[in-house]
Amino acid sequence: MLRHLKKLGISKPKPKELTPEEVKKFARLDIDPDSITWKRVIEKNHDRPGPTRERHDSQGTPVLVHAVLFANIAHGNSSIVADKIARKLVGPGGFVVTEVGFGADIGTEKFMNIKCRYSGLTPQCAVIVATIRALKMHAGCINLARHISNKKAYGVNVVVAVNKFSTDSDAELNVVRSAALSAGAFDAVICSHHAHGGKGAVDLGVAVQQACENVTHPLKFLYSLDISIKEKIEAIATSYGASGVEYSEQVEKQIEMYSKQGFSGLPICMSKKGAPSGFVLPIRDVRASIGAGFIYPLVGTMSTMPGLPTRPCFYDIEIDTATGRVIGLS
Repeated sequence: MLRHLKKLGISKPKPKELTPEEVKKFARLDIDPDSITWKRVIEKNHDRPGPTRERHDSQGTPVLVHAVLFANIAHGNSSIVADKIARKLVGPGGFVVTEVGFGADIGTEKFMNIKCRYSGLTPQCAVIVATIRALKMHAGCINLARHISNKKAYGVNVVVAVNKFSTDSDAELNVVRSAALSAGAFDAVICSHHAHGGKGAVDLGVAVQQACENVTHPLKFLYSLDISIKEKIEAIATSYGASGVEYSEQVEKQIEMYSKQGFSGLPICMSKKGAPSGFVLPIRDVRASIGAGFIYPLVGTMSTMPGLPTRPCFYDIEIDTATGRVIGLS
């Protein structure tokens, strides 16, 4: 310490005698605490002895369970690694189905603008799963039409899978199918796999295959990475039906800071749901996940992951390898 002080031309041997400027010079740290984007992370991966089990659905189709965090704090999609492994397994003539989290207005936007950019993977078809019950609770066919138009904006064919339940009437199912086709869907298929398994989704499989074989447009991103952070936010907001974006004073400062730090070239991870139009989208906070590779604005009262304990609950969950019974869930 004394040797370092001497090199700096400081002759005071006691730390308490140093002036703020001398402390700053000695430590050589000139960091604004508000500019630090690091967040606490808990590593949840740890090996446990036990049998290796193949994962598949009830009819034997292989399933890769490798996902990320929810779409209200991350991109909410299955991993790039899982998709690439699946493509290798199915071969050139096979089909890989990958889920995008939380609907067409959250999951798809992140899948296209974040995941597809980083992975280089290009989807040939997008499937929207709809039910009569869900449509009755969420703005009806207007919401479905918005989902379809949002997906078509990326240049992919859209197939709507209308899941049929015993409480649905034929009239309701036909109305939804007609509305989907009118909104620009490549096809809309009434499916009964909830009751009949794979046999109830044969027509859906055929429709998806035809949609993949009839791709006429290249994949289009919603925005270029070269534009500013604000322009990217506004491009997403406009696709959601917003007429404008409102930034708080704090957000303005954060955007300026991230731009100065060289992060303006990152994609945006932003959440909003529904099918309104003509509204002003309020941005109350902007944060950066530099390691993950995106900036995420917080819209209105949208919250991130609820507070988690310092000691995660999974430490108390075990599997009895002899019986396969899970211990510690209650």
